[in-house]
Amino acid sequence: MSVELPLWRALAAYRVLTCGYAVALYVHAYPSLRHPLPGGVYMGALVVWTFATLGRLRNAERCTPPFLVADLVVAVSGVLLTSVVDVPERIASGSFTLPSIWTAGSVLAWAVKGGWRWAAPAASVVAVADLVERGTASPETLHNLVLVWIAAIAIGYVVEVARASERTLARALQIEAATRERERLARDIHDNVLQVLAMVQRRGDQAGGEAAELGRLAGEQEVALRSLISGAPAPEPPPPAGGTPAPDGPADLRPLLSRYASGRVTVSAPGTPVPLDPGAAAELAAAVGAALDNVRRHAGEQAHAWILLEDEPDAVLVTVRDDGPGIPEGRLAAAAREGRLGVAQSIRGRLRDLGGGAELVSVPGQGTEVELRLPKAPRRTAAAPGGPVASGVRNEPAGAADTGRTGGGGSTP
Repeated sequence: MSVELPLWRALAAYRVLTCGYAVALYVHAYPSLRHPLPGGVYMGALVVWTFATLGRLRNAERCTPPFLVADLVVAVSGVLLTSVVDVPERIASGSFTLPSIWTAGSVLAWAVKGGWRWAAPAASVVAVADLVERGTASPETLHNLVLVWIAAIAIGYVVEVARASERTLARALQIEAATRERERLARDIHDNVLQVLAMVQRRGDQAGGEAAELGRLAGEQEVALRSLISGAPAPEPPPPAGGTPAPDGPADLRPLLSRYASGRVTVSAPGTPVPLDPGAAAELAAAVGAALDNVRRHAGEQAHAWILLEDEPDAVLVTVRDDGPGIPEGRLAAAAREGRLGVAQSIRGRLRDLGGGAELVSVPGQGTEVELRLPKAPRRTAAAPGGPVASGVRNEPAGAADTGRTGGGGSTP
C-alpha cells in the first residue's frame, strides 16, 4: 500500500468532520447573524461540495490542480462572506468564519498533493482572506494563521519525505529481486553453459585444426560469460602502445590487467582496488603485455599464461607465468648480443625507470615466470647504461618450477 493512501483517507475524513462542525456552529449562531440567508445558502453548498468531491481525495492523480483551485475558492469565499453574514461585534470578538476549520482541509489537500512548496502559497491565500475578513491583524488572528501555515508546510514536507522513502524502498526491492534472479541464472549457467564451453575448449585443443579454433572461441566466451554473471567488467582488448593519457589521481591496476584475460590467459587479482600512479600503472601493465607477447611469440598460441596481482604493504607484485618450454640457458645473453632487447627494455627497462625490478625464473620444459615488483611510492631513476637494477634469469633444473604461487605466469625473451 502506498504511504500516501492513509493521508488521503485521513484528509477525506477530516473534511467530512469539519464540515459537520461548521454546520453546527452556523446553526448555533443563527439567531445572532445579521443576514443568515446567504450564510445558509453557502453552508448548503459547502455540504454538497464536501461530499461530492470525496472521490477526488482518493489519490494524487484524481486530486488535480483545477480541483485544488476550485476547492480553495470555496474556502476563501466562505471566509470573505462571513463579514456580510455575521455582525461586526461578533467578528471583532473573534467568532468563527462560515467554513471554520474546514478551510484548513483545503490547504492540507494542497500539501498532500504537491508538498510544502504547494502548501505555502495556499496557506498564504487563506491568511490574506482571514485578515480581510477580520479587518485587523489581532494577536488571536495571527496566532491561528501561523498555526495553519506551519501545519501545512510541515505536513507537505512529511509527504515529500514519505514519497522519497517509498521510491527508495521500491528501488531496493527491485534490486533485491534482480539480484536473486541473477544469482539463480548464475547457478544455472555455471552448472550447464560454462561446463559445456569448457568441455568444447578442451576437446577442441585435443582435436586440433578447425576444432582448435572453435575451442579457442569457446574459451573466450567462457571468460566473458563468467565476467558477466560475476558482475565484473568484461575483458577488453589490451591498449595499444602509447595509448590514451593517464587520468588524474590514482588508477586501479586491476582493470588494466583484466584486459589481457582470455581463454588462454587467466588473471587473478584482489577483491579491493590496487591504486597506483596512473603513469606507473600504465607502464606496469605495458610490461605485463610485453611478457604475454613473448609467451605468444616463443611458447606458441596454444600456451597458457597466468597473471597474479598481489597488493603487498610496501609494493605491488605482478607475476606472469606460462606453461611453455622455458628459456634455454644462455638464451637471454645471446638475444642481447643479437640486439633483441625485448626483455631488457620492454620489461626490465620499464620497471627500472619506475624504481622497481623484474626477475625471471625459467625451468626448461616447465615454463617461465616473470616477477615484476613496483614500490608503492615509485620514483624514476636515470640508471647508468648496463647498471643492473633487476636480477637476471635463473635457469633451474626440471622440477623446480613450483614457486609456491597460485596463478601468475611468465614469458620467454
